[in-house]
Amino acid sequence: MPIGGSRRRSPGELESGVLAVLWAAGTPLTPGDVQQELGGELARTTVNTILSRLHEKGVLLRHRVGRAFAYSPAQEARDAPGLAARRMRSELENAPDRDTVLARFVDGLSEDDEQLLRALLGEGAGPE
Repeated sequence: MPIGGSRRRSPGELESGVLAVLWAAGTPLTPGDVQQELGGELARTTVNTILSRLHEKGVLLRHRVGRAFAYSPAQEARDAPGLAARRMRSELENAPDRDTVLARFVDGLSEDDEQLLRALLGEGAGPE
């Protein structure tokens, strides 16, 4: 266990915590606001780094407020399903062989998920 008795959190866990704070706020927050909402345990530099990385990934929007930035979730990252969809698209866009990635993704779906995907794509609706 690290000095001070606190456990080290994964970057994904930290990002999720920051996003949860921003979703709950419903208004743009500065890094100081986010740090405070997280209980003040994280250093301001850590919060800044997380916010900057999420902004670079397109998950957060930011605008100037005085000398600082205020952050809010991008439209498609305003909830957990939107964020998951964004991550899936990002992985697909970065894949060198999109056909294989999609094929393996579909092969790994449960029968229920496959039927849902077909319905969403308009294949399960049948003739109208």
